[in-house]
Formats: sequence, structure tokens, C-alpha cells
Amino acid sequence: MNVLFICNQNLNRSKTAEQVFKGKFKTKSAGLYNEKPVTEKQLSWADVVVVMEDSQRTEISKRFPKQYIKKRILSLGIPDVYHYNQPELIKTLNSKVKGLF
Repeated sequence: MNVLFICNQNLNRSKTAEQVFKGKFKTKSAGLYNEKPVTEKQLSWADVVVVMEDSQRTEISKRFPKQYIKKRILSLGIPDVYHYNQPELIKTLNSKVKGLF
């Protein structure tokens, strides 16, 4: 299964998730508000899109309405308060993703 993790900058949450779950799924990560924001091609690649906050799901629907309707987009509800590979973030990601798949 191809899973695309998305957060605001692709520095901490989605980047950590990409690394944590790469053994379980085929993973990629992207940001919405960075220099190279998520693309239609990346969304097309993904079987499932996982956002960290509901506002990111809304932003994807505005930028890519045709892709949005076709994709399973899940929100983890993880606020932007963590650092890359922070143990608490990894624990939270594992707990939230476990319930989704």
C-alpha cells in the first residue's frame, strides 16, 4: 500500500511518519506550505493520504478537488508541536496509525 504523509512543512511530523512506517507500507511525505509543496503526481501515487491535521485535508480539497474526491484521506489530529524523530511523536504516530489500518 502506498501511503503519503502530509503536514505543513514536511520537516517534522510527516517526515518522521515516512521513516517510521516505511517497513510497513511504501511511504512518501510532503508539505503544503514549503518550497516544494505536495503535487498532483504525489497524490496520484498514494493509495491513502494521511494528514496530521484536519485543516490540511481542507487545503488538499481546495488545491486538488479532482484528486481529493478519489482519495482516502485520513487525519491523525497531531498538532505541530514536535521535532523530527522525537520519541513522543513516534509513540503518538504509532498509536494513531494502528487504529486506522
